[in-house]
Amino acid sequence: MVRKLLFAVVLGLVTAGLGVPSTAGATRVDIDAVRSWNELALNVVRTTRASDADAARLYAMVDVAMYDAVNGIESARGRASRAPALVPGAGPRNGDEQAAAAAAANAVLTRLDPARVADYDAALAAGLARLGDGRDVTRGAAWGARVGELVVAARAGDGSTPVETQPAGAGPGVFRAAWPGVQYRNVRPFAVADPGRYVPGPPPALESVPYAAAFAEVAVLGNAALPAPDLLATFQFWSLPAGSDQPPGEWLRIALTVAGDRRLPLTEQARLTALLTMALADTTVTTVATKFRYQHWRPTTAIREADTDGNPSTAADPAWTARAGSVGGTPEYVSGHSSYSGAGAAVLQGFFCADAIPFRLATDSAPGGTPRAYPGFSAAAAEAGRSRVFGGQHFEFSNQAGLAIGRGVAAETLATRLLRTTGPAHFGACPR
Repeated sequence: MVRKLLFAVVLGLVTAGLGVPSTAGATRVDIDAVRSWNELALNVVRTTRASDADAARLYAMVDVAMYDAVNGIESARGRASRAPALVPGAGPRNGDEQAAAAAAANAVLTRLDPARVADYDAALAAGLARLGDGRDVTRGAAWGARVGELVVAARAGDGSTPVETQPAGAGPGVFRAAWPGVQYRNVRPFAVADPGRYVPGPPPALESVPYAAAFAEVAVLGNAALPAPDLLATFQFWSLPAGSDQPPGEWLRIALTVAGDRRLPLTEQARLTALLTMALADTTVTTVATKFRYQHWRPTTAIREADTDGNPSTAADPAWTARAGSVGGTPEYVSGHSSYSGAGAAVLQGFFCADAIPFRLATDSAPGGTPRAYPGFSAAAAEAGRSRVFGGQHFEFSNQAGLAIGRGVAAETLATRLLRTTGPAHFGACPR
């Protein structure tokens, strides 16, 4: 009740918020709602130590809500109409789009993270105050709040809960620990029709030459006993463990950075982040399904127990330790970091119709907080994927299969979602 009263006071809602007069002389200051509310989403993932799967779902819900809130107002104004992500319908023609985006994100975050409701409401109040207190702001905020509520309702029962655990396996080639979160293999997708179509074939057979080659590579590059500060630093840069914004969050940060550098308007920012986060969330589904199906062992176990794999070209080293310092908490095939990176890079390439767009990034786990410069999206994705081999966490075939999963999910997302509903859906090869 207290929160409802506060929200009503903040928005100035009277009779559905349609009759609030403007304040003479009020000065509007842009609040950059997409960036500011995504930063709040990134912070809650860090604070709650969310898993990569839970993080990707949260980011998608926040950004879908902001997109649908803004798109609804655009549609009401008769501008180039686009398909909704999740919530159809036109918003108020005179609604303020920044207010709508902020209120939509607030509605999602307050329901997904109730422990920090007061913080989110304070952020919304401050943002709306900067926009002024005219009826366009009130109408936009009321519409955005409704869209956010509908997004939360639509995603209820999507399969992300309750948590399910795959039991520990045994024997050559099999991951040895139980791992929670496998319910995500059946989560309802945001964008693609069937995430299962992107599940790859099995990893190379243990007795095969390709397996022996990948084994030999990670046994050297990922070996903690062989000092290689550059390889360790690259692994750490992209490691993004619990307490960070997780791999999906770093691709969201890249998108926000490039969008800011290019001064994208709100409508384009919202579409970019919605496309990106939907693809990242759906990549989770395929990745978890693949790990669950094959339950492949990690390099640490594979190298220590190579005398059981039936391959004459592999040799056991019972003392081998991964450069990362840990075995890894989920089955090895495929690399989730690579899946997210493949999806993130492909969405950004498709949205901007270019790959060679330089940017700088300091990830949450960057050693010393030092940023790195990248000539484009694919270069960052390639480094992120290889970092898993450098850390001794994955074989290269799992990196490549993960990148392919992400690219496939991204391609379908770009080709089918948030397109124009009148006139040509695409501009050239890109989903303009």
